[in-house]
Amino acid sequence: MPPGWPARIRAADAGELTPPVPRPSATVVLLRDTGAGTDPEAYLLRRRTSMAFAAGMYAYPGGGVDRRDAEAELGWAGPGPREWAERLGVDARTAQAVVCAAVRETFEEAGVLLAGPDADSVAEPRDWSAERAALEAHELSFADFLRDHGLLLRSDLLAGWARWITPAFEERRYDTWFFVAALPPGQDAAREVGEADRVAWLTPAEAVRGYEEGRFGMLPPTVTVLRELLPVRSAAEALGVAAGRSLEPVLGRAEVRGERLTVRWPGYDELTIDGSFPEERVG
Repeated sequence: MPPGWPARIRAADAGELTPPVPRPSATVVLLRDTGAGTDPEAYLLRRRTSMAFAAGMYAYPGGGVDRRDAEAELGWAGPGPREWAERLGVDARTAQAVVCAAVRETFEEAGVLLAGPDADSVAEPRDWSAERAALEAHELSFADFLRDHGLLLRSDLLAGWARWITPAFEERRYDTWFFVAALPPGQDAAREVGEADRVAWLTPAEAVRGYEEGRFGMLPPTVTVLRELLPVRSAAEALGVAAGRSLEPVLGRAEVRGERLTVRWPGYDELTIDGSFPEERVG
């Protein structure tokens, strides 16, 4: 159990902690095929130890919603905001912002652009470093970026996989939609990322094994999605499987019984954390 959890769980149980409102977010499991007879690989970032959230953990490209994207007029190819709203369980404006966040964060962090000049192609590879930096600094909206370069957001290149909400006792909370996407032909993912000290392409089996052996730190949603991808044999298959998956939110809950604390994620017994922790106050 992370060091800060016991005191915050006790405070929440005693009604002494006001849970932060979860921030809508999106993250993308970028997959690439490596050849016949081999499993697809997922793109993972190891977050720098200086990061305020999930420091030192392996994660997928992702981040919070930019509310400007909810209202923006932008070029769009593929299922529209209303279709995505039904799939994601939100209103159309929120759905637009979440899908934009998924595409924008994949571009900002991985340098992979799920957008193109028309509904049947993606942008040609080029040096986008200045645009990525401007987006990350919030100096440029994603809608303006697309418009300036005559690009359409390709929402058809995404498929919703899961939705996880950070437990109420966490200091920073996110309501995160997980998407899967295939690496577009001709594009490559960044080998260096500002928020990460390592990037790696790993098969789900390699990543899960590294987690179980204690070599790769991961938050529960990250490793769970990798485990769910173990049977998948190609990026295209992953997108097909995603279409039939439920996006009901998964929310971890804590129980307090004396010095014993238990955290459970409904439907995911393998993630249960249980142990005895002497009472401490929130610092």
